[in-house]
Amino acid sequence: MLGTFPPKRERWSMEFYYPNKINDMWRVMGLVFYGNKDHFWDEGHKRFKLEHIQEFLVQKGIGLWDTGMAVRRLKDNASDKFLEIVESIDLGALLTDAPSICHVATTGEKATAVVAGMSGVALPAMGKCVACSMDGHDFSLWRMPSTSRAYPLSIDKKAALYELMLRAVGIL
Repeated sequence: MLGTFPPKRERWSMEFYYPNKINDMWRVMGLVFYGNKDHFWDEGHKRFKLEHIQEFLVQKGIGLWDTGMAVRRLKDNASDKFLEIVESIDLGALLTDAPSICHVATTGEKATAVVAGMSGVALPAMGKCVACSMDGHDFSLWRMPSTSRAYPLSIDKKAALYELMLRAVGIL
């Protein structure tokens, strides 16, 4: 799964992907896999359960990375609308280094646009995929909704789209 770039460090609740305590990624995963949006949340410490999340990702075979290796924030927030990607992921190198990758899910429009642009394909519809090829490596590109609370879709609808994708790729 490829996102864009993390929020400013002051918003982090842990040293890992989707660290903002108001981001819905780990709530979506809790709903999809355990029927509980708070499965990965540590209420007593007001943070996500990092070790639990990492064990879960390894067990399920889910990898995370950013599409932006260097970015410029045009406003003082983490909105993709105001994020300029200065240096993109070297997706070809990643696919060469990890040839078992056969599905790439992007978490938001900007991340999808980066990968689609590199692959020379049109952006798929939300919750859908397109076939891609890069450097002789074939994969499906899934466009998933942003898990930012700023994205105007309920957590239940986000979870439903992620569940459909995770079933289609054989993780669920």
